[in-house]
Parts: sequence; C-alpha cells; structure tokens
Amino acid sequence: MPVWFSCKVKLRIRRCTLRPVSQMSEAKIQMFPGLDELSRQAAVRFTQLARERVQQGKTFSAALSGGSTPRTFLEILANPEFSQRIPWEGVHLFQVDERCVPPDHLQSNYRMIHGSLLRPVPGAADNFHRMKAELEDRDAASSEYEAEIKEVLAPPEGCLPRFDLIFLGLGSDGHTASLFPGSAALAENSKWVCPNYAEKLKMYRLTLTYPVLNAASEIVFLVSGSGKAEILRRVLEGPRDPGQLPAQGIQPAEGSVNWYLDRAAAGLLRKGPSHRKSS
Repeated sequence: MPVWFSCKVKLRIRRCTLRPVSQMSEAKIQMFPGLDELSRQAAVRFTQLARERVQQGKTFSAALSGGSTPRTFLEILANPEFSQRIPWEGVHLFQVDERCVPPDHLQSNYRMIHGSLLRPVPGAADNFHRMKAELEDRDAASSEYEAEIKEVLAPPEGCLPRFDLIFLGLGSDGHTASLFPGSAALAENSKWVCPNYAEKLKMYRLTLTYPVLNAASEIVFLVSGSGKAEILRRVLEGPRDPGQLPAQGIQPAEGSVNWYLDRAAAGLLRKGPSHRKSS
C-alpha cells in the first residue's frame, strides 16, 4: 500500500480562467516499495482514467515521457491485465518531449515508447502522435505538433489544450520534460511546443512548454532510485527556484499533481508523525 502525504505549492499559470492562489490544490505524494509497484499503480491510474473518459463518450488524451522509469510503466501497461481493458480506439497518445534524432535512434523517446507499448499492444499505435524532432527545421516541427494537439484536443478559441493525463519524470539536475535549468524554453509563455537547447547535453530537443503542461487535468511524476533522492528533496522541500529546478514550475492551475515515488527516491524527504513507511 502507498503512503500518502502532501506538500503545498503556489501556482502561477495563465489559462482561460484562474483560481486565486489561496485556492490552489496541494501536490499529493504516494510512496511505493519499489519501481515495479510504482509503475503498476501508474498503469492502474492510466487504465482507470481511460475507461472513465471513453465510457462518458469522450476521448482520452495522455502525454508520455521517455526514460528508464517510464519504460517500466509502459511495459507493465502493455501487459494483457491492463492493455486488454483499455479502449484504445478512444485513446490519443502524445509525447511530452523528444530528442532531435531519427525515430529509430537509440536515444529516441519514440523508439522506447514504440518498443515498450505501441508494438506489442494491438490498437495502441493507431492514435499515437509522434513528435517529428528529426526534422531540420525544428521550429516547423514544433508548430506542426502544436497544430496536431489543437486538432485532437480542440480547445475553445483562445484557450490552452487540456490533456487528461501527463506523465513526467525528474532529471538529476531538476529538469522535467525537456525544460532544463537556465534554458530558453522556461520563459516561453505562448507556444505549446518549442525547440530547446540543453547546454549540458549539447543538443536540441522538442518539448511541451509550461503553459500546456500546467493546463493538464492531472500530472503524474514518476521518480525512482536513490540517485534521485537529493534532487527530489530540493524540488519538493527546498527553496523555490524554477529557473534552476524546472520541475518546480509544474503547477497546474486547475488540475492535480501526483508524485509516485519509490522508497529509495523518497529516502531524504522529511517524515512527520503521520508519514509511515509503506509495507
């Protein structure tokens, strides 16, 4: 069973309407014994929301991240226990970000998502929307992806698109999506998708931006391993500095943020009297 606790966050995001800061919701944290259980519960949440939306006669939209932790989640989601219960015809899958490499490149997020979920599950690839980050004109690729999001999610004129569910990770430098410390994309407040140069990696990536991420109905961070413990502590409990800790900038104005952590990643977080270890 997971352990629940919360940390207060202030939100600053522009959508069609905004709640006062005093009414913003808290980020919820669930702690699990290890990566497998964390990933399994992420699959449970995905399946639950997808079924609810489609049963309501609506489409379900989710954006997926790359990386080793999301890979485990997608592999579990591909198991028949989950995949056969998901009405894939009503599910639209997008990418949170992508490296500017060909789709068959070893570093491609699409390659990982395809191998873990799209290839083994019939129907999962039918409504998958790939970032064409390999294109030489990165601005054109970003605009094309933004137009695809607009066509599928169909937000009201002048409003941001509202994903039902977005999965994010946490880098060892505090980045999330491809929003890196000190990078230009942190200041983007109009584009939904943009190229971003990661100085540390000496490469470009395409990424969803704060405005569209923070317009989501629900965001789930997946964080695993002791190597993430210190940066997780800084993001959740340290001083607020989203310019150096971009994950702190994920604060949906009218949605929820859920942190799915394993014990190793959560090892340095403060534990009050009510913070019991998971069994």
